[in-house]
Amino acid sequence: MPLLTRAAATLAIAAAIGVASPACAEPKRDPLTPAGRWTLPERKTARTPPMGWSSWNAFRTEVDEDKVLGAAQKLVDSGLARLGYVYVNIDDGWWLKRRTGDGRLLIRTRIFPSAERKGGDSSFRPFTDRLHAMGLKAGLYSDIGRNACSQAYDLHSPNLPEGSTAEREVGLHGHVEQDVALFFREWGFDYLKVDACGINVYAPDAPVVAQNGYRPFAPLIDQASINRTDVDAVKALYAEVAAALDRANSDGDYILSLCTWGSADVRRWGKQIGHLWRTSQDITPNWTRMLHNFDSAATREFYAKPGAWNDPDMLFVGHGDFDEKHLTEARSHFALWAMINAPLLIGYDLRDAPQSLLAIWGNAAIVGVNQDPGGHQAVIAYATDDVQILVKTLAGGRKAVAVFNRGLAAAEVNLTAKQLKLAEGSPITLRDLWSGTARAPFTGETTLKLAPRETLIFEVRGERRLKDGMYLSEIPGDVNVAEDGIVAPEVDPVVHRMIGQWSGTRDTGERPVYAGWGGVRADATPYDQTLQIAGKPYDTGIGILAQSRLEVRNTARHRRFEALVGVDDSTRNTRDRVRFFVYGDGRLLASSTPVAFGAAAQNLSADIRGVRTVELVTRTQTHGSDLPVVTTWANAAVR
Repeated sequence: MPLLTRAAATLAIAAAIGVASPACAEPKRDPLTPAGRWTLPERKTARTPPMGWSSWNAFRTEVDEDKVLGAAQKLVDSGLARLGYVYVNIDDGWWLKRRTGDGRLLIRTRIFPSAERKGGDSSFRPFTDRLHAMGLKAGLYSDIGRNACSQAYDLHSPNLPEGSTAEREVGLHGHVEQDVALFFREWGFDYLKVDACGINVYAPDAPVVAQNGYRPFAPLIDQASINRTDVDAVKALYAEVAAALDRANSDGDYILSLCTWGSADVRRWGKQIGHLWRTSQDITPNWTRMLHNFDSAATREFYAKPGAWNDPDMLFVGHGDFDEKHLTEARSHFALWAMINAPLLIGYDLRDAPQSLLAIWGNAAIVGVNQDPGGHQAVIAYATDDVQILVKTLAGGRKAVAVFNRGLAAAEVNLTAKQLKLAEGSPITLRDLWSGTARAPFTGETTLKLAPRETLIFEVRGERRLKDGMYLSEIPGDVNVAEDGIVAPEVDPVVHRMIGQWSGTRDTGERPVYAGWGGVRADATPYDQTLQIAGKPYDTGIGILAQSRLEVRNTARHRRFEALVGVDDSTRNTRDRVRFFVYGDGRLLASSTPVAFGAAAQNLSADIRGVRTVELVTRTQTHGSDLPVVTTWANAAVR
C-alpha cells in the first residue's frame, strides 16, 4: 500500500470515522461564542484518578499470568484494593499474533495458560472473570498504529508478536472496531491504554523497519517538533477508538488512557476523548526523571478535572532511587502524584513487596488527598528550582499542602497563610499525613525544615481568606478550558531537563519538547510570571491569553462572580486592546470597556444567581501585532 502524505492521511482518517472533510464542512463556529453549558463529557468512570497496578514498570514484556494474578491477590490481601487500587493492567507483551484469516488477535497462551481454547483460539475471559470475582477490574494495552512499542524497543524480548509481517501487526490501526469489541464485549476488560509508537517510530527510513520486515508508517508524531506533528490526524485516530468504546460499552463503564507522551498538543484535546493522557515520556526509577514527569503535569492544573486527568506516568515506588533504601524519595514521589491528581498505578512485583513500601501505597490519608471528590489538582503557590509549595482544595472546606525539597541540600521553608489563602490573623493547624500528628497551630506563617529530597504533606484547617466564596484558582476542577488562546503551540521550557534516559550524554542534551507553553495558569501568567496589572501585583487569579474562553461550573450555587481584569504587565503584545466578558448560561451578564497595556485594572462583576455555567471570555479588540496578549483575571472569585 503506498504511503500517504500527512494531509491525505488526515482526510482518510476523518472519512473513516465520519468526520466531514474541510471542503464540505459547515462554516467554523467562533470558538469564543458562549456555549451556554459545560461542554466536557460527564463521564461515569474515573471521577477520581484511577488507581491500581500495572505490569510494565515491574516486568516490562516479561509478564505472565502468575505475576499478574499474584499482584491482584496482594492488592486484596494487603487492603490496597479497599483503598481504591482496583485496576489490574496488563501492558505490552501479552499478544502472540493477529490471525490473517479473520484478523482476530491471539493471546500468548504460554504465559497466559488460562486463555487457551481448542482449535488454537484464545480468550482472556477466564482471566478477567477471576479478577472480577476478586472485586477488581481488568486493564489491557494496545497501540494506535500497526505495531507496538516493544516491537521497536524490546527486540530481545521472548514475548514479541510472531509470524509474518501481517501477523505481527497487532496494533489497532485498521482493526479498531474489531479489537475494541474483542477486548470489552468478548473478553470483559474495563480499561484500555493506547500507546502511539505505531504512528511515531516506524518511518520508511527507520532501521527497525528494514531490519524486522515491518510495513512502514509515515510518522504522524514528531516528538522533537510540534510543527511536524499532524495533531488533527492523531486526534482523529484516538477519537475513533473512543467512539468504538462507546459502542462497545453503552453504559460508559470503561476507562481510556491516551499515551502520546505529551506530544500532539494532547493537553488541548485529551480531555474530550480520554479519561487520562500522558504528559511526558516514560518515567524511569531516577530522581531527575521523576522531576521531569512531575513538572510536565504540575502546571496544567486547569486542564484536569473529574473524568479527565493529567498523567505523568505510573508510579516507580520500589525501584531505583525510590526503592526501600530510599524511602524519603519514595514518599516524595507518592505524595507529589497524590497532590497533582495523577493516576496511582503501582509498578512493582507486589508478591514480594516489603511492608515499608506497602505503607507508602497504603497511606489512607494521602490516598484520600488524591481521591478527593472535588477533583481539584494542586496549584503551585511557591516555585523555585530548590523548593516548591503546592496547595490543593479538598471537599468540605479543608486543604492539603505539600512542601517539596527538590534538591540535595536541607531546606528551611516559610509556609504562609497567604500561600494557603487563609486568614493571616486566625490560627492554622497542620496535620502531618505521614505521621498522623498535628503541629501546634500558627498564625501568619510557620517555618518547616526539610531534609534533602523530602516532601512534607499536611491536611490544613483554618479560616478562609475569602470567607463567603472561592477564588477560581482554588477550584481548577470546576473550570474547563474551552479555548486557551494559544495559536502556535510552543514547547514548555520550565520542565526539568535530565540526562537522556536512552541516549545518555551522547547527544547535545535533552531539549524541552512538550507543547503547551502559554496555557492557562492559576495564580501565575501563562508564561510563569507574577500576575500584575499596571504595576500592581496579585497573588491570586487566572493568567490567560486573549482570544480565550473558560467555562466555570457553578455547582455550589454561588450568587456573584467578581474579578479585576486587565492586560498583564508581562504581555508580549503591548499594542492591542482587549475586552473581558462574563456570560451566564449563554447570556451576557457583564463586560469591560476596551483595556490597553498599562491601564489600571477594571472591576468586573455579575449576578450569577440561578446560573449553572459561567463563561469568561477575553477578546482582542485591535490587531496591531501578531504577538499574544497576556491577560489577567485578578482575584477572580465566585461568592
